Amino acid sequence: MEIELGWPEDADERLRHEVHDVLHAVVAAGGAIGWQRPPGRPDTDAWLDRLLPRVRKGDAALVVARVDGVVRATATWQRDPAQVFENCAELGKVTTHPSTRGLGLGRVVVAAAVDHARTAGLEVVYLGVRGNNLGAIELYESLGFREWGRLPNSIAVGDTRFDSVRMHLPLGYAPHVVLHGSTPGGLGSSPSRRTP
Repeated sequence: MEIELGWPEDADERLRHEVHDVLHAVVAAGGAIGWQRPPGRPDTDAWLDRLLPRVRKGDAALVVARVDGVVRATATWQRDPAQVFENCAELGKVTTHPSTRGLGLGRVVVAAAVDHARTAGLEVVYLGVRGNNLGAIELYESLGFREWGRLPNSIAVGDTRFDSVRMHLPLGYAPHVVLHGSTPGGLGSSPSRRTP
């Protein structure tokens, strides 16, 4: 079995078909990647058509893992469009076709996407994962991600609600960057209204 990574910037018919097959199968198996029902080909084509111009511009990346020449896993990062967050990117569409689970493809594409984001000069990557997807959470934690928040029962799948777990991974900062964090003072600061 041969596994190879690809970084497409354009999508021919074969790539569109194979990406659709993965995304459709993942949602059909209960995966939470943005669709409540398995997406049709027009849905996945539209997603690619929104993503790939951002890839060509350097504001996103799509990594695909091919098993014996066929796409069987995906992951993306997309730079946050808000200017004050342009140093950050969201990791998304982390998928592995159900027929190839257990090969470690999720780890391969997530690690590749994180390395690519670091090379692109990003400082932080973040993601959302459904609260009951414990295997994915453990995978992300093993790669250094940490939970920074949880929006309880906010993901709607029909009449069922799931927590949205938010995780982040710092990728590093240039030496001149000042990490102010939540220290009082500086731009946008306001005094505390609490009485001592």
